[in-house]
Amino acid sequence: MSYQALYRTFRSQRFDEIVGQRAISITLKQAILQKKVSHAYLFTGPRGTGKTSAARIFAKALNCHNSQDGEPCNKCEMCLAIAEGRLEDVLEIDAASNNGVDEIRNLRDTVKYPPVLATYKVYIIDEVHMLSTSAFNALLKTLEEPPAKVIFILATTEVHKVLPTIVSRTQRFDFKRIGIEDIVHHLKDILQKINVKFEEEALYIIARAAEGGMRDALSILDQAVSFIDIENTLTSEDAMMITGSLTKDMMDQYMLAIYEKKVEAALEILNDIFSQGKEARRFLEDMILYNRDLLMYKHAVQLVSETRGVLTDTFKKLATELSFENIYAYIKLFNEAQQEIRLSNLASVYLEIVTVKLATYSRASSVVQPEQSNHKNWEFLREELNQLKKGITDLQKGTNTSSEDRLINTISNSNSSKNAYKNPTQQIHQVLLSATKAHLNTLKEVWPDFLASLDARCKAMMKASKPVAASDTQMVVAYDYDILALKASQDETLRQVVSCNLSKMIDFAPELIIVTSSEWPKLRQTFIEKNREKLQLDKTQMTQENVAKEYEGAEIVEKAVQLFGKDMVKITK
Repeated sequence: MSYQALYRTFRSQRFDEIVGQRAISITLKQAILQKKVSHAYLFTGPRGTGKTSAARIFAKALNCHNSQDGEPCNKCEMCLAIAEGRLEDVLEIDAASNNGVDEIRNLRDTVKYPPVLATYKVYIIDEVHMLSTSAFNALLKTLEEPPAKVIFILATTEVHKVLPTIVSRTQRFDFKRIGIEDIVHHLKDILQKINVKFEEEALYIIARAAEGGMRDALSILDQAVSFIDIENTLTSEDAMMITGSLTKDMMDQYMLAIYEKKVEAALEILNDIFSQGKEARRFLEDMILYNRDLLMYKHAVQLVSETRGVLTDTFKKLATELSFENIYAYIKLFNEAQQEIRLSNLASVYLEIVTVKLATYSRASSVVQPEQSNHKNWEFLREELNQLKKGITDLQKGTNTSSEDRLINTISNSNSSKNAYKNPTQQIHQVLLSATKAHLNTLKEVWPDFLASLDARCKAMMKASKPVAASDTQMVVAYDYDILALKASQDETLRQVVSCNLSKMIDFAPELIIVTSSEWPKLRQTFIEKNREKLQLDKTQMTQENVAKEYEGAEIVEKAVQLFGKDMVKITK
C-alpha cells in the first residue's frame, strides 16, 4: 500500500475528534439527536480548520444505522462507503473546477431523484465562493426548496464572495482558527501513535508556523518526520529548519545588537539570516512574537513558558533592561514593515532600512527611573495646563470664535497634520450616482443591530460613524474623527466583517467607503454642482421650456431629496 499523508491518515472521523471547534460539533450532534436537521448549511472559516471533515462526519452520522449520541459508528457499510467516497447518495463537488452554470443545472436535475441506499442525499460543495454568478442563481431555487431527504453543505474560505441570497438560505457555522495549544496537543497524540520521539518546543514552532490550520500543521509535521531518522528525536532545530523559523540564538543576537545600537553588527546578523535561506515574512513574524514574549515577561513571567525554550540569558537581559516604550516601538516598526514588504520586490533591502531605524531609535533604551518618569510627566502636565489657561483667558476677554477654535484645536487636533485622512472623492461620487434614499433608510434601520453584532474591536471602530449614502453595492459612512477614519480605511478585516454582517440583515452586502463628517457636506455639494445635467429629466421627453422649468424647479430638488433625504435638502433662491 502506498504511503498516505498524515493529514489524510489522521483525518477526523467523529465529531469529538474535530480539534478546536467544540461548539460547532455539539450543535451538529444535537441537531441529529433532536431531528432538527436543516436542508442547507454553510461552513465558513480559514483553510485547514475542519470544514470538509465536519461535512463528511455529518453525512455519515445522518445515514449511519448504528449512530449513537449523534456520532457515526465508522464500522457499518454506510459509514465506510461515505468515508471512501463510493456512496452515490453522498456527492462531494469541487466548485473550483465545476463552477459553471451547466454543472449546477445538472446537479439541479439529479436532486429530484430520491436517495438509493442512504436515508439522506447529501451534496457537499467545497470552495462554493468559486461558483459564477449565473451558477449561484441556478442554485438559488433548489437551495431554497430542495426535495425531501436532500441536504446541501456548502464550504468556503471566503464567505464575503458568496451571494447574500445564498447565505440567507443556509444555517451558517463559522470555523475559527485553531489555538496553538490545541494543535500541539493533537500533534503529540499523532507522534505517540507513530512512535516518533520529539521535543515539545519543536511542536510549538510547527503550531505557530501553521497559523491556526490543522492541515498545515500536519503537512509540516509530515515533512519534519521525513527529515529525521525515524529512531531520532524531532528537535526544535529540525522544526526551525523545516518551517524557516529563526533560532533562539539568531533572535537574541539580532535584538541585542539593536538594543546596544550596533548598526553594523545588526546588519551583519540580518544578512547571515537571509544567507541561510530564511524568508523575510517569517523573519518579521518571529521578531514580532519575540518582542511579544519580552512584553509578556515584563508583565507576567508565567505567560512565557520555560518549556518553549524562550528564556535564555540574553532574553532575560533584554526583558529587564528594555523599557515598555522601546518594545512598543519595535513591535510597531516590525508590524509596519510586515505590511510594506507585501508590496515590495526588495524585501531584504527594506528590512535593512528597518534594522537601521531600530538600531538608531532615539528614545532611551534603558528602563526610565521612577523619579525621571514622574518629573517628565509633571513637565508635560504643566505645559498642557498652561495652554488650557491661556485658552480660557482668551475666552474670558470676549466671545471671540477664533480663540475658542484655537483652544479646541490645541486639545483635540494636535496630531491632525500627522493623521490627516484623504477622502476618496472619486469613489464617493461614483456611489452618489447610483445611491437611493431607500438603500440609505434600510441601512439606518439595521444600523443599531449591526453595531451590536460586531466584536469589541470592530464596534469601537464603527461606533463613531453613521451611514450617509448607499447604493445596492456600496455605502458611504461618515466618521466624526479623522484618526478613526484613517485607521478604518486601512483595516481590511474590518471591511470584510462590515460587509459580511450587513449581508445577514439586508438583501445586499455594500462595500465600505469612508468619509469624514467635516468634509461630507462639501463633497455632497460638489457632486450636485458637477452633475446637474445628470440630475435632470430626459430632455427628449419635454419641450425646451419644460426642461428649463423642471431644471430650475422640482426635478433636481426631487433627485437631491432622493439621494440625501428631505431633512438634508435646503432650497435657496
